[in-house]
Amino acid sequence: MTSAIRRISIALAICLLTSALVRAQDKPSDEESEALAKKLSNPISDLVSVPFQFNWEQKVGPLELSQFILNVQPVIPFTLNPDWNLILRVIVPFVGQPPFFPGDLGEFGIGDMTTSFFFSPHSKGGFTVGFGPAFVTTESYEPTIGTGQYSVGPTAVALNQSGKLTIGVLWNQVWSFAGDPRRRSVNQMFLQPFLAYQATKTITLTVQSETTADWHATTDNWTVPINFLISKLSSFGVFPASYQFGVGVYPVHPSLGPQWKIRANIVILLPRKK
Repeated sequence: MTSAIRRISIALAICLLTSALVRAQDKPSDEESEALAKKLSNPISDLVSVPFQFNWEQKVGPLELSQFILNVQPVIPFTLNPDWNLILRVIVPFVGQPPFFPGDLGEFGIGDMTTSFFFSPHSKGGFTVGFGPAFVTTESYEPTIGTGQYSVGPTAVALNQSGKLTIGVLWNQVWSFAGDPRRRSVNQMFLQPFLAYQATKTITLTVQSETTADWHATTDNWTVPINFLISKLSSFGVFPASYQFGVGVYPVHPSLGPQWKIRANIVILLPRKK
């Protein structure tokens, strides 16, 4: 593990310890907690949220070491008019790549950033849909960190919430249009089906996948994880927050891994005023 990864892991431990010691000034009621927990299962709900998702991917590369990825994923909804919302969703990955051969020091940097815009009609029922463009911008020309390409394509999400269950899917497909001419062009799909069960007013159980397909690859073009997650709604200082922990396995993965993962997630919530 590189020193940068150690520093981030220590920062995570400090955040968890601090949040446990600092109590919220305005603790939400049981009804408010239940509503917030349900909205967390909706990736395009009317919540301003700032997730910090820590992933430890295992058995990566020829040396079968650990890869670290911190995804910072702010979600910001906007009301366009009484009938439509616009949801901005950004994913910024900080990647700690392990050594790929003896003597290699590994790499640490910012991976490709994904910015999605979802146009979503207001819905009074449990069914929600959103669609729009997705943009992928390269932040690193290091081959093990980013693609070195700028990509664009459509994205969409559809979900239904009924009682304690939420079921849905998020999808995008991007193609590169500019970037490093020495690097391979991008033609990639992302597919995220999810099923969430609200076990209590503050605890949610989720099973989901974050499947990717590299259509240009001749072999190893599919990466299919299955993630099992449990989240608890609590507080982070004066803000409501969700704490999530989970594990994942990769029944389908490239020959160089990963094969399984550990995930910890902190989602700081800023509910919108009506």
